[in-house]
Parts: sequence; C-alpha cells; structure tokens
Amino acid sequence: MLNDQDKKAIQTAYSQFLAGRGLKARYGQKLMVAAIARTLGAIIQDGSGERDSAKCNGEHICVVEAGTGTGKTVAYLLAAIPLAQAQDKKLVVSTATVALQEQIIHKDLPEVARLSGLEFDFSLAKGRGRYLCLSKLDQLLSSSSATGTGISLGLYEDELPQVGEESVKLYRDMADNLATGGWDGDRDNWPETIEVEDWSRITTDHRQCSGRRCPHVTNCSFFRARENLGKTQVIVANHDLLLADLALGGGAILPPPEETIYVLDEAHHLPEKALNHFSHHSRVGASTGWLEQANKNLGQMLGEIGDGAELDRCGEQLPGVLTSAKQGLEQMWPLIEELCEFEDDRGSGSNRSGSPNRPGGVRHRFEGGVVPEPIMQLAEKLREDFDELESLLNKMLQAAQRLLEDPHSPVPAVDLERWYPQLGSWYGRAEANLQLWANYSRPDADGALPQARWVTLVDWGGSTDFEVCSSPILAGKTLDYSLWRRCYGAVLTSATLTALGKFDRLKMRAGTPDNASYQVVPSPFDFSRATLQVPTCAVDAGNADAHTDAVIDALPDLLKDTGGALVLFSSRRQMETVYEALPGTWRNRILMQGQKSRQQLLEIHRETVDGGGSSVLFGLASFAEGLDLPGDYCRHVVIAKLPFAVPDDPIEAALAEWIEAKGGNPFMQITVPDAALKLVQACGRLLRTESDTGTITLLDRRVVTRRYGRAILDSLPPFSRRID
Repeated sequence: MLNDQDKKAIQTAYSQFLAGRGLKARYGQKLMVAAIARTLGAIIQDGSGERDSAKCNGEHICVVEAGTGTGKTVAYLLAAIPLAQAQDKKLVVSTATVALQEQIIHKDLPEVARLSGLEFDFSLAKGRGRYLCLSKLDQLLSSSSATGTGISLGLYEDELPQVGEESVKLYRDMADNLATGGWDGDRDNWPETIEVEDWSRITTDHRQCSGRRCPHVTNCSFFRARENLGKTQVIVANHDLLLADLALGGGAILPPPEETIYVLDEAHHLPEKALNHFSHHSRVGASTGWLEQANKNLGQMLGEIGDGAELDRCGEQLPGVLTSAKQGLEQMWPLIEELCEFEDDRGSGSNRSGSPNRPGGVRHRFEGGVVPEPIMQLAEKLREDFDELESLLNKMLQAAQRLLEDPHSPVPAVDLERWYPQLGSWYGRAEANLQLWANYSRPDADGALPQARWVTLVDWGGSTDFEVCSSPILAGKTLDYSLWRRCYGAVLTSATLTALGKFDRLKMRAGTPDNASYQVVPSPFDFSRATLQVPTCAVDAGNADAHTDAVIDALPDLLKDTGGALVLFSSRRQMETVYEALPGTWRNRILMQGQKSRQQLLEIHRETVDGGGSSVLFGLASFAEGLDLPGDYCRHVVIAKLPFAVPDDPIEAALAEWIEAKGGNPFMQITVPDAALKLVQACGRLLRTESDTGTITLLDRRVVTRRYGRAILDSLPPFSRRID
C-alpha cells in the first residue's frame, strides 16, 4: 500500500509543477497519477530489496489508457520518479517513436526537473546503430587515401556496393566535424539526412564491435553516450532498444529488469515490435553468396591474423563447414521451387518488403506452420552446419579478443582490428541462419502456440531470391517471460490500448497479466465539438470498384471549405486511383503521401493553410497515427473505409488459422477489434487541442449495415453523430 511519505512526495511535486506552469489539475491526469502511484507504491519487496514475486503476481503492472490532452507524460513522470527513488530502482521510459523520445528528453524531463522540486538526473539511451564507428570510418578513409577517389570495400563487397566520391566527401566532412567538436557521432545530430547505404558502412552492432579493446574506445561516440547510463536515475530509451536488451538476457544495455521500473509510452506498438525482434529470416541466394565469399576471404584472413593456436585451429576447419552449408542452401533452392506455390498479395498496395511482419509480396505460407518433410529434413542438416559454423566463429572471436588485450600478441593489433568486424559479421549471419533453420527443422510441440512460417520472393540484385521466414504468432508469452515476470514494476500507457471498450486485445497480444491494474482515464476534450457523419453517399466498401467511384464523387463536395483536411485510405491503389480521377483543379489542392517526404508534405500543408488557402492531405495508415495538425490545419478528417487489415500478412493469417482451429471466430476476435482500434486512432487526428472543432466523415456504409458496426461505433469517443 502507498505509504504517507511517498504520497506526500508525489502530491507536492504535482502541486509545484502545476503552479510553476500556471495550470489547473486535469481530472484524467489526477486519476492517472493516482493509478500509477497505487500500483508502484504497493509493490512488496523481499529481503534483498527485489519484488517479492510470491506476494506480487501481476499486481506490479499498471495499464492506463489516457486520451489525447490528458498530459500522460507529466502524469507518469511525477508519479514514477519519486517512487523509483524511494525504492532505489532505475526508471526506464521507453517510447515507440524518435519524436516522443526527443520530446521527453529535451522538453518534458527538463521541465519536470525545473518545476517539481524533484532532484534527479536523466539521460538518453540509443542503440549502437545510431552511432558512428570510428574504426570503420578510419578504415574507409584510409582506403580512400590509398586508392585516390572511390573506395573498394574489399571484405564487404558482397554486402555493399563501392563507395562513390559523394560518399567519400561525406565521410571526410564527418571526420572533420568530429575533430573540431562540431559533431558527436550521433546519426540524429548530423545536420542532413544520411542515406541508409552511407550510414551502414560506418556503424556497427554488438557482434562486430570489439568494445573496450578497440583503440578508438576513448573517443567512441557510443561508449561516451553510455558512460553515465549506469549512474543515471531516469533513462529514456525506445521499444526496439528495450527488446534488444531483453533478447540479450536483460541488463546488457539497460539496467536489469529486476532493478527497473519501466514506463512504456505508446505501448500499443510493443507487441508488433516484439514480433519483429523474436522472428527469424534468411535469404537463400544471398546466404549462399556470403558463404562462398567467406571461403574466398578466409585464406587472406588467416594469413594476416593467424596465431598458430586457436584462430588457426578453428580457421582450418571452416572451409569444410562453409562448403557443406553452401551445398545445403543450394539444395534448398529447388526444394522451395518444387513444394511452394507463390501467390501475389500485393494488390493492397501495402509495404512490399519480404521481411517478417511486413505485409505484401509474392509468398507461400505453410498452413498451420507445418513445413513439408523434405524441407524439414534439409533444414536439420543446415541447422547442424550452422551450429558448427557459429561455434567455430565464436571461438575465433574470443581468441581475437584475447589477442587484442594481450600486449605481447603475436598478431599485429591493426590486422586484428581490421578483421574483427568481419568475423563478427560472419558470426551474426551464422547465428541468424542457425536460429531460422532450427525453427524449420522440427515441428511445433503439442499444445504450444504455433509458429508462422513462410517464404517470400524478393528482388536481389536484379534477380530473384527466396527469403525464408518464421515468427511467433503472438508475442505475449515471450513478453510475459522476459519482461512482465522479471521487472520490478511497469506502467503501460497510450491513447489506444482498448479495443471495443476492452483490454482483451492487449492482454492477448502483449501478454499483460490478468491481475494487473487496468484503467481508462477520460480526456479533457469536449468530443461533442466534433461531428461524426456517415452520409447518404457512403456505400458498402466490400464492393471495391463501386466504393472507389463513390469516394471520387463525394470528395469535391465534402472538401469544398477552406482550411486543412485529411483523407485516409486503407489501400495505396485506391488512394492513387481517386487522386488521378479527380479534376486537375482539385489535384492542385492535394498533397499525396509518397509524392514527397512526410515532413515536406506537412510543411507545404501548413504554409498553404497559414496563407488562407485550402490543402488536403491524402494518406495511408501511417498518417492515421502520430499526425498532429491542430486548429485550421485539420478541420475535416475523411476516412474512406473501415480500416480492416488486408488479409495478406502471414502472421495474422496464421493467428486467424489457430483461433479458428480452437473453435473461435477470427473475424470477431481479431479483425473487428483491430479495425476498431485503428478507427479510434484515425478519428484522433481531428481534435488535438481543447478548442479544436471539425467533422469526421466515414465513407463506408458497413458501419451501419453490418452486425459489428454498432460495436465499432460504440467504441469511438462521444462525438456528435449525423448518420444518414
């Protein structure tokens, strides 16, 4: 139970903060502070100061849905910081987006520290991939000096094309700015956008990084950023970094879960991001090429860093293992061609990447996750090969680490530093293949949650490759095991955690305990200031062509007023068809997603509205969330159709298959709740401040003609309604 001392500390901090800002307490915000304080303040410790799991079975988790305008960030900071300090725990605030992460670190936390009377320090935690690797930059520039202009990547030619003169100039500018203190090596702090290809050459991951053994460690941007992380009381991270830490066992990057109170903002993104982290994939052709290239480079590597001991012993065994794994992959190719029937799912216009958890593409999904016996048998051989390959490379990495630390090493440090990242890269690829083929080599255990397994046709250097993928169908069990059961305490919050008025969807996908505290706190907005309408011109979106024609006919009249508007589509194909069919005078008012970057579109949109003109944004799902256009920037949101997921995602298809096999109804248990949540997010683009007004138009008659329509409408905020 929350003791009086902690209660007073929170109340005092909250009162001082409000007074400093000249604000009055918001009802929903007060409820949120109280809910978090009750949960975290009631955690029972054992004799060692950790949470007593025997006496606290899920009650240490607090889930709060809080609508726009509640002031969520201030609420959870003012409730969680005093309690984390009182219980001698770290506070990790994790977000889904860089924008919110930066807002918290640059605006919210400094403001709370200045006005609340609380004394704490805070820092920003980012993944290693956001920072420059000085060793790689040095090698690239040294190669440039030796060859004149362009850089031949040598060891990395199978992964990245040759570096051009423009990239060389960029790298030299980076080195100059680092030397003069004009840049700290953080990708996000470079003044211009850095292309992915350019950045990939000069960053690293934990497999390729030699850590404290690197000669550049004292000037390393990553390690400088991490120096004070262990001493900091409040750490701002993101979901990807948190999940990466959990995948490494927890406590490798961030503080150990047992010593941490987590606040997971934008928590509705956590299940999907978790699936990405816990999935496996490998490309057959690309991996075959990598193994061949590794065999070619092996002689040169051993010639330069051979130590007459462990490195040489393991290196001598590599050619046979590399060749065996390559032959196995070469046999897998015709098996996939013979046993898989590929269907084109790309009509939705969704993301066409073949990577896990990314819909769209030409693919074959194994029903029930059951892999044909010939593929399973060959996968077992590949599992054995990559298991041996991973073991040998791991031993070589450890030997290289010892040599880097040895002042009397028989191998020159400069050669070890050059080859260490390559060894790490090989090890990472071997590990990824091992995980994938191990997943394919045996059936799912009886009663276990099935895996989704599929193969996607992808482009590879102008030809075709097979990407073999697997993923859990739900992340809940993994999150429960690695996070909820281990953490000292956690708060999950977002404006959209319920679906159809219940937390059931979150419990299923995120695995949050039944005994957790679940609460919905009200938004301060007067939702009657917005009107939700389903006009007579709306038709059933189940008939795609008739619906598209109806949208084309309806938009000119709906959007005739001046100011800003947003039109949201579920399909890129429909969005582009509608755009092309509108009169030219209308197209001049429309800014369509994909024409320019999101930031450029928003800047043009705001400038047009500020000048008294009319501007209409056409967007897809990514515009239905996180877009902040208050006041005149958005007076009308038009939603073309109910945002039902296109049934082409292999993970969602496998989940539906599993639910149906258990006697459930996938449409009512998955599709409708997901659509209801997405519709709430889309409607949330209209009212961004308490003074905003406007109209939401839904051009899909199914919301009033289908049985599920009433449940979806009832899950929306209490807008004024005009349904014809």
